[in-house]
Amino acid sequence: MTKESVLIVEDEEDILNLLQFNFESAGFDVHVTGDGREGLAMARRLRPDIVLLDLMLPGMDGFDVCKALKRDAETAQIPVIMLTARGEEVDRIVGLELGADDYVVKPFSFRELLLRARAVLRRSTGQPAERATMEREGLSIDLEAHKVFIEGQEVGLTATEFKLLSELIRTSPRVRTRDQLLTSVWGYEFEGYARTVDTHVRRLRQKLGDHAALIETVRGVGYRFKE
Repeated sequence: MTKESVLIVEDEEDILNLLQFNFESAGFDVHVTGDGREGLAMARRLRPDIVLLDLMLPGMDGFDVCKALKRDAETAQIPVIMLTARGEEVDRIVGLELGADDYVVKPFSFRELLLRARAVLRRSTGQPAERATMEREGLSIDLEAHKVFIEGQEVGLTATEFKLLSELIRTSPRVRTRDQLLTSVWGYEFEGYARTVDTHVRRLRQKLGDHAALIETVRGVGYRFKE
């Protein structure tokens, strides 16, 4: 069985060495660098299964690296987890808006990071659900190809956005709370991460354009797909 690969872009040598050792021990094929620009080049060349990306980097900061990865069709589907000592909410939101799949604030436990990395990987490589396709209100979702079309035009979604939309459609017209979405889409329950759901819903609505209103906010509860 082929090992899952991870690219770690982190300029603090102690943290980089610790992450490399632990991910290798967990069975990953690990690639490392301490420079943002080199990290971007390595991601494009190696196409890892997941990228762990520090925010404050020499050469090119993590925000710009993430932006470049998500704008390139060849690397847009590679999941990104941001690692940073900057825990301010605005930084989390900016990272998620740029397409990061998760955001972990230092100091963190390796066990939590590994669980969240595996959850992100499951979202990006998950098995198709019961039906191969789902169609609602001009939206067509190909579960096997992980593609979404609006009136025949493909919409570029990240793995997390795709699973979020699929979950809302699959469970409509029921309302899904933020905690339920964290569990079913992100695969974990951590207090204080409800804003992650809101940020991804906002980004998903932007990509759906004229169909954005199909994702309805139920004030004080959560979200549902409008029938």
